[in-house]
Amino acid sequence: MYIQRKIDILPILEKKSLFLFGPRQTGKTSLIKNTLPGIRVYDLLDSDIYLTLSREPKRLEEELRPGERIIVIDEIQRLPFLLNEVHRLIETYGVHFLLTGSSARKLRRGGINLLGGRARSRYMHPFVFAELKEEFELIKALNRGLIPSIYFSDAPEEDLKAYATDYLREEIAAEGLVRNIPAFSRFLQVAALCNGLMINYSNISRDAQVPSSTVQEYFQILRDTLVGFDVPAWKKSLKRKPITTSKFYFFDVGVVRYLQNRSSINKGSPEFGDAFETYIAHELKTYLDYTNSGELYYWRSKSGYEVDFIINDVTAIEVKAKHNVSLKDLRGLLALREENKLAHYIVVSLETRPRVVNGVHILPWKDFLVELWKGSFNK
Repeated sequence: MYIQRKIDILPILEKKSLFLFGPRQTGKTSLIKNTLPGIRVYDLLDSDIYLTLSREPKRLEEELRPGERIIVIDEIQRLPFLLNEVHRLIETYGVHFLLTGSSARKLRRGGINLLGGRARSRYMHPFVFAELKEEFELIKALNRGLIPSIYFSDAPEEDLKAYATDYLREEIAAEGLVRNIPAFSRFLQVAALCNGLMINYSNISRDAQVPSSTVQEYFQILRDTLVGFDVPAWKKSLKRKPITTSKFYFFDVGVVRYLQNRSSINKGSPEFGDAFETYIAHELKTYLDYTNSGELYYWRSKSGYEVDFIINDVTAIEVKAKHNVSLKDLRGLLALREENKLAHYIVVSLETRPRVVNGVHILPWKDFLVELWKGSFNK
């Protein structure tokens, strides 16, 4: 069964070429098969295709069919120099390429800038609520994560272990991004425990027994391989001086739970609130990437007020894994509301009915997600 994804690549491909980046197993190949049936695909994970194109890049031109408008190259980061031939075919024949990959790092080293403005970029993420619909279960999502093959797996723990071990450690190392696998493994565990927190390179360096400069390099590898993303600080508050350090989130709540070595997450447990916040961060980041509609921030003042997320300069969002949100839980939002800079102030909660307190909208999480994907909080 194919789950219809919210990302829409066809309108872009009709106009120009497209880089589609995303961590492994997020569904890029399935998206191609269901969005572009009949389109020719060069899968660089296929050893025969890989070897042929590595020896003879001009085969792309030789195999070009009359009137062919779209060609897919899957896992383009495996042969970055193919971008030279892609560039030439775009210019010569007006062909539009869909170029997928799981690592922007190798492409940058291999000449991604050669395409200049001839290709746009989009990012693929694990499932979101708006895609799964009635198949979505919150506890299941917080434990398994939302990587398609793992969410629907009959052995999710085994698959999470394989993903964390085979991909996050060994494959990243095999691509030459890291040499010291034990050090990178220690870093991953410590970084996972810091998920959703402000990055403190010195503390992570000490706990992971890795030099601070190496920790910074490792974080950049996680960004480049799309395993995690920064949420920068929102700096436009005037009454209360903001902190400027970024937070870091892993791309999938199930993967980060496994790396943290946590057992199953249940409502009411200390881990539930952190996992719920990570999940909402994923929904927000995915919405903004798929709709190409801005940036995600957080706000914290030096005096201790904090709001979990801010969408552009429009909506402030606090995440509370509570069935009864109190006035105390609104402290950060109310402090930010005094600035009178944003249009919406929202608490995403476990409450069952929406209500408004002092201009702050307290919403059940499902209601919030429905409105998010309608675009209600970005205007």
